[in-house]
Amino acid sequence: MELKIERMTFGARPNKYMPDQDLYQYLGEAGVRKMVSDHYDLLAQSTIKHLFPKNPVGLDAAKERSADFFIQRLGGPDYFNQHRGSPMLVRRHLPFKIKPDDRIVWLECYREVLLKMDAPEHLVMAFWRYLHDFSNWMVNTPDGSYSIMR
Repeated sequence: MELKIERMTFGARPNKYMPDQDLYQYLGEAGVRKMVSDHYDLLAQSTIKHLFPKNPVGLDAAKERSADFFIQRLGGPDYFNQHRGSPMLVRRHLPFKIKPDDRIVWLECYREVLLKMDAPEHLVMAFWRYLHDFSNWMVNTPDGSYSIMR
């Protein structure tokens, strides 16, 4: 299975793919939480670790929020909305300077987790396509190779 990463234009907001909700049925809540936790464990050791909480309590809280979002997005209970309100993730990520290369690292960490996951390939691929495009929505700081029109 190939989980390809492509650079995207800064500011692009693609919305082509949605994850297959059967992934939640297959993994269950515990499986989605493990997937997210494993991802965050890799992020905490990555070159973008500065974007994530350094202490274990803060990192666990970030894992829980992210898992709540993905559980909801995959058709599970609406934990995120119950605890945090409407996702509005672009706005929630504005305090962090997220560059295009940071997105690549984030995706590389997810790719590592997904390739080790025991799930049908079509479900993993659908989730990957969703993550790939959705992740560009969080990029809010150019890396210097892009010009911004004013």
